[in-house]
Amino acid sequence: MDITITNEQENISILHLSGALDGQTYRELVTAAQGVLTGGAKNILIDMSELTFISSAGLVALHVTALISRGEAMPNLDQGWTALKSVGTSREGGMQKHVKLLNPRKEIVDVLEMVGFSLFFEIFTDKDKALKSFS
Repeated sequence: MDITITNEQENISILHLSGALDGQTYRELVTAAQGVLTGGAKNILIDMSELTFISSAGLVALHVTALISRGEAMPNLDQGWTALKSVGTSREGGMQKHVKLLNPRKEIVDVLEMVGFSLFFEIFTDKDKALKSFS
């Protein structure tokens, strides 16, 4: 997977993902999210238009990105199922205010809906609307 980072506005970073978000690449997303948040971004828009596959490890990476954007502790990614089970924490937190998704392919949307992530990640098809939603 490749990640390109752009900054559209002073406190919004866009992470452009291409390829597969899986067990081999999920740490790259977490590292990129940590980097932009440490660098001053308050909001992250994840552009999934070129993402071709997402596994359970990729779902964990989305969850962890949401947690750290809210200032919460990052679960130990080496503990696999424990990190995935902590997804319930995000559900209790409601819709994510600081992490939103842009243009996922239908196959990716199907996975997000199947696991319930569409209940707490806003999904946009229009970049301008997505950026304005952070205001």
